[in-house]
Amino acid sequence: MTTDALRADLLAAIDSATTLEALEALRVTALGKSGSVTLFMKSLGGMDAEARLLIAPVFQALREAVATAIEAKKTALEAAALAARLASEQIDLSLPAAQSPRGSVHPISQVMDELSEIFADLGFAVAEGPEIEDDWHNFTALNIPPEHPARAMHDTFYVRREDGEGERMVLRTHTSPVQIRTMMGQKPPIRIIAPGRVYRSDSDATHTPMFHQIEGMVIDRGIHLGHLKWTLETFLKAFFERDDIQLRLRPSYFPFTEPSVEVDVGYSIVNGSRVIGGADGWMEVLGSGMVHPRVIANCGLDPAEWQGFAFGTGVDRLAMLKYGMDDLRAFFDADFRWQRHYGFSALDVPTLSGGVGA
Repeated sequence: MTTDALRADLLAAIDSATTLEALEALRVTALGKSGSVTLFMKSLGGMDAEARLLIAPVFQALREAVATAIEAKKTALEAAALAARLASEQIDLSLPAAQSPRGSVHPISQVMDELSEIFADLGFAVAEGPEIEDDWHNFTALNIPPEHPARAMHDTFYVRREDGEGERMVLRTHTSPVQIRTMMGQKPPIRIIAPGRVYRSDSDATHTPMFHQIEGMVIDRGIHLGHLKWTLETFLKAFFERDDIQLRLRPSYFPFTEPSVEVDVGYSIVNGSRVIGGADGWMEVLGSGMVHPRVIANCGLDPAEWQGFAFGTGVDRLAMLKYGMDDLRAFFDADFRWQRHYGFSALDVPTLSGGVGA
């Protein structure tokens, strides 16, 4: 068979192919190791140099024409297959929404929005910072000494630097480094909350290696513990949407506050479960205190002029207390049934006028 006849036959067959499988079979027949075009190319080895110089361009043109036709047909068949698939997988948007799976807002996201709404009304701005921190911002600047247990490997996830040099990095163990970065980059007065993910090496029904925290800080002149107590009481009443919230401040110790206080909230027993509000017992909900003068000085401020308070609590714990979950690990299991039960509608937007809860 001549090259012209072979070209015509192959191009006609390629044009008539209706599936990618049939086209692939044609490619093997023409361009495979034993294909008809390949055999022409192999025959060049038995020719003398003068004949090869004349015939080689003809064979090469044949191979190029067949390969180009196959590639063009493949592109057309793939486009047709994609169009058919898109047509068959389309969703009828006129169907009632109840017949389609519906997503929901995760309780953590909902509580984050509730907290932001409450503190925005109190004049607080939201501040953010990196989740991979250096040792100075995460520990040293916060007056946490080198021998403090929080620096131990069993509590902290340390990150190895690629260059192996410089100060070691950690997955932040709290959002307090955001307070340091804010004080160093912003002039007082300061009112911020710092929500976000934090990491500690712990895992059980009430602890996970990654969880969510929110911390608040105020830096101004003449700040004292009375301002802290009023802020926390106002916040907790708005969050739990109850006026019978009672607080108890107990002396405690945190390296970055002095004095430091644990904050307990009163609860009552309803149907065998603890409900925030009342005075049947006390439950610890957050830690707080006056910002340590050494921390203020580490940020380049004069502690004789500027004072402040700070507080922190787990967002996951607040969600559990308010909405009745009993196992923190379920927050991260991605179980659609749990999410459907505890999740919130996209329209459940927290507002102080309408109630921050759903």
